[in-house]
Amino acid sequence: MSQQDRETAVDGPDLSTALLAGKVSAPRVRRGAVSRRALVEKARDGDARVVGVTAPPGYGKTTLLAQWAEAEDRPVAWATVDPLDDDPAALLTLLALACSTVSPGVAAVADEMRGTGPTLLGRSAPLLAAALARAPAPFVLFVDDLHEADTEACQDALGIVLRGVPEGSQVVVASRHEQAYLARRRVEGDVLEVGPDDLRVDVAGARTVFAGVGADASDAELAAVVERCEGWPTGILLCALVVRDGGSVTALAGDDRFVADYLYRECLARLAPEVQHFLRCTAVLDQLSADVCDAVLDGTDSGARLREIETAGLFLVPLDHRRGWFRYHALFREFLQAELRRTENGAVPALHRRAADWFAAHGLPARAVEHLLAAGERDRAAVLVAGLALPTYQRGQVAVVSRWLGELGDAAVETSPLLAVVATWRALLLGESADAERWAAVVERFGTSGASADDRDAIESARCQIRAAMCVDGAERAVERARFAVAHEPAWSPWRDQALHLLGATSLLVGDVDAAKDAFAESSATAAVAGNADSVILSEAELAVVAIGEGRWPAADEHARAAVRAVDAHHMEGYGTTALGLAAAARVALHRGETTAGERYLARAMRARVPCTYVLPYLALRTRLQLAHAFATLGDRTTARHLVHEMDEILRRRPRVGLLADEISAFRERLAGVAASSGAPPLTPAELRLLPYLQTHLTMAEIGRRLFVSRNTVSSQVGSIYRKLGAGTRGSAVERAVALGLLGD
Repeated sequence: MSQQDRETAVDGPDLSTALLAGKVSAPRVRRGAVSRRALVEKARDGDARVVGVTAPPGYGKTTLLAQWAEAEDRPVAWATVDPLDDDPAALLTLLALACSTVSPGVAAVADEMRGTGPTLLGRSAPLLAAALARAPAPFVLFVDDLHEADTEACQDALGIVLRGVPEGSQVVVASRHEQAYLARRRVEGDVLEVGPDDLRVDVAGARTVFAGVGADASDAELAAVVERCEGWPTGILLCALVVRDGGSVTALAGDDRFVADYLYRECLARLAPEVQHFLRCTAVLDQLSADVCDAVLDGTDSGARLREIETAGLFLVPLDHRRGWFRYHALFREFLQAELRRTENGAVPALHRRAADWFAAHGLPARAVEHLLAAGERDRAAVLVAGLALPTYQRGQVAVVSRWLGELGDAAVETSPLLAVVATWRALLLGESADAERWAAVVERFGTSGASADDRDAIESARCQIRAAMCVDGAERAVERARFAVAHEPAWSPWRDQALHLLGATSLLVGDVDAAKDAFAESSATAAVAGNADSVILSEAELAVVAIGEGRWPAADEHARAAVRAVDAHHMEGYGTTALGLAAAARVALHRGETTAGERYLARAMRARVPCTYVLPYLALRTRLQLAHAFATLGDRTTARHLVHEMDEILRRRPRVGLLADEISAFRERLAGVAASSGAPPLTPAELRLLPYLQTHLTMAEIGRRLFVSRNTVSSQVGSIYRKLGAGTRGSAVERAVALGLLGD
């Protein structure tokens, strides 16, 4: 990006905000749209809290929702889902922002809609559901194009949110195909379903459509059109446009898709060649403005073209009230894309490249990545993904990073040092141990012959950081590698704060406490400037633990508070990197005699320990050791012993962790001389991963597929959860988990 582009991105309007505003605003009802009043009244007057509108493209789903929103006297929230929302964190964020207008409680938790999989289901979705349940007045939430967020993770999160819809409120969801949650709610009799047959247009409706575009037709001609289109609303509208412009539809026959292609082509053929070219080329864009269309077409007249297309009624949907941003009707866009491939296929990569350049220059790099992937520009996409991975991860959109890596493909990742490093750290931080080891091995294989000195140092530094973090070759070698990384990561490097943190963590393993303190302090300061919350949280947590070990409780309090402030400010709840800071905060609170606060920190830390596995042994062990100390202070020796058992399992895989192994051994011996306390042991990491799914209507087998374990394993873990929580049903287990701070806030 040039300096001028950077200034434009900084000084210009916040395009991300503008695009989002369009997604949470109900569209205006199109002139000449068929009235859906009867359907709206039937749905409003019923008892169903969820109304599912399910039909193929072109049946007027959005029109129905927009007419209902316009007629509704209850507070209205609107969310239009697009492909970038196919991630539970993104979907929950969109729903929370949409509903902020109907409930102050939702506005208060909107920033908490992020995290990794277990956190999103276990905390974010229940928080949103609870906030909706406390809405001051009944409301209606409209969710359009939900088929764009069709992953199981999104469906699971939505199912939990819908449980919070209070009596008197409704959620109206439009999708091209049936959503999984509808089948489950159908059993409860709490859903009204609207399908294609309900949305077909009769002769009276066709008359309204024709009149709306200024087309004349007799009743007999209208009846023929309705019969040939089988009441399909978009087909009838297309017929009206063809008739208005002097065409005939007497030869019309076939299914919806055939009819659409025929009629769209008839409409397109009557336009000037330059308008046809504009429509085809701009169909590569999900959302359009004059500026981005100018960039894609290398022109200057896109504003006039968009006004012309909108005036002609050619399926252009405004996304904001200023009419600055638009989108094509989904079915029309699909037709235009097919026409583009048919007539100008060689131009497609260049169009996507220019779109990517524009979005990157205007502060929307995630959209730039999508266009680069569509253009086949994998090398450029790889560079962008590598730079976006950390901030995207910290926003809780881990699934987006995973999707990018998946679309680039393993072969591309395996040939790109940057991407392989990103894939390794993603797996390390999520506790995906097998993937972490696989990608770490890929990073090990990269050669440096032919690379510049700077590139050789960068690759070797990345390798050293991974080796130091995984501590495969023992503590002494880990320190050496961390020192190399610090020496070769310049002050401006986005990896420097992490290298410094690793130097501190490995220095503790060999007993060099002073060097560790210095490294942690510099890491925290560097990360604060760079905006890397992970390194701030980890380094301040480590400094708190060191201070506790030295009996400097005021200093420990200061560092633990700094770690927790960073967790809360950056909404990092549930990330494995937060567990140590929360455990340290618990120990400080218990030392001050603040038992309630200490127990609250412990509940948060126990949830966050789930992704802390043997592939990051120093973090997994140190976190559990601090937790065990805290539980021992509370007199809960059963939980402390269980945590020692977890540490033993980690040590079995990573035994060479220096003095940390000695600290664990000393604690184990001290605990062995004390009688076990009464009470159930804590939920294991595997049980904590499963716990959020008890809020859903998923069967044991379905939960097993989500977690990649057998039905028998799920059944066994559920039984263990029931025993430990003293529950006999899913509902009572969830209630008990909420009370203990294991689910929800």
